[in-house]
Amino acid sequence: MSEQIRASRTEERPAGDAADFLVTPDSDRRPTLSIVMPTLNEEVGVRECIDQIENALAELEIPGEIIVSDSSDDRTPEIAAEYGAHVVEPDGMGYGYAYKYAFERARGDYVVIGDADTTYDFAKLPKLLAPVREGDADMVMGSRLAGEIRPGAMPSLHQYVGNPLLTKFLNVFYSAGVSDAHSGFRVIDSDVLDRLDLRSDGMEFASEMIMEASAQGFTIEEVPITYHPREGEATLDSFRDGWRHVKFMLINAPSHLFSIPGLVFSVLGVVTMAVALFDVQIGSASPGINTMIAGSLLTIVGFQITTLAVFSSIAADPIQRPSDSITGLIRNHFKLEHGATLGLVLYGLGTIYVTFVVARWATGGFDTAPFAVRSMVAFTAIVLGTQTIFSSFFFSMLAQSKD
Repeated sequence: MSEQIRASRTEERPAGDAADFLVTPDSDRRPTLSIVMPTLNEEVGVRECIDQIENALAELEIPGEIIVSDSSDDRTPEIAAEYGAHVVEPDGMGYGYAYKYAFERARGDYVVIGDADTTYDFAKLPKLLAPVREGDADMVMGSRLAGEIRPGAMPSLHQYVGNPLLTKFLNVFYSAGVSDAHSGFRVIDSDVLDRLDLRSDGMEFASEMIMEASAQGFTIEEVPITYHPREGEATLDSFRDGWRHVKFMLINAPSHLFSIPGLVFSVLGVVTMAVALFDVQIGSASPGINTMIAGSLLTIVGFQITTLAVFSSIAADPIQRPSDSITGLIRNHFKLEHGATLGLVLYGLGTIYVTFVVARWATGGFDTAPFAVRSMVAFTAIVLGTQTIFSSFFFSMLAQSKD
């Protein structure tokens, strides 16, 4: 920190004030709190955020360090350093990478994350820290949607559509039980943070932290906060970043991506085929060959999607592994011989019936034969049998590669 800035701040504050609790990079004191802020051209707001953090440390009466993980091309790093922050420059790109790079250098017992654009009021930090410090929670998040969003602080599309929808997805997929999944103001126990397998480098890092914590059974609580208009220009791309969050959640929840849709398609397909095969009347509608074709296609698609769930349980390493009983049964008890045998049985039954139909067609002089619903059942069995045989071999290959 320059002598001019030191003198200026000394005039502004009396000795023993808030600044005394800030652990500067050249200090030998060990911080209790590590406040991490990723910055990208935040020269307008970073000083105010540091002032708020110092006031919060003084209220808590505990030492804390500020780590600014900076990728700016303006004066953000100079301003942050002048006001006592430890400025680091990540050697990679991305919002998530900036955080991970700073986490490796954090020394506090508790880690705080937040943006340096004045949208979050760091003066409220004591309220977020209390549940973690008292052992009631492993991570505490500031909830904007359960608190107050000041006019102009958040676009209406984000406030009423984007954030609630993404939060709903995350709660359904991972049972996180949060009201504002993408709030960037959080406090987490450093030991818990070390146990989270955080891999994302982009904006989906915010979702991953909650997904990992929830999957590992850590306690997440929320505290209502006020969300303020930002200083400086926004760097988010609403649709691109929103899609990245959705994609990341789906890829890491194969049960919702594959198992459930696969089961729904399969059951619907089998029922539709049965309705056509046994000519079940539905009101005044009479099922026929078109109904059978539709059922066959649904069954085949459902089977294919279900096999993807099984494959993903072996080949991938998602945050939330498929938990449905069918995938678990196949994964834990499947043998190549079982799948190959089942496939051969289906293929054989279908082939026998088709051979019988072709023989009748040949003995009839190859006259035009009507396409019967039973023939479609046989063709479906042949397709499913073939898929089962080859899928069984592929599954076995994946399992061996993981041994």
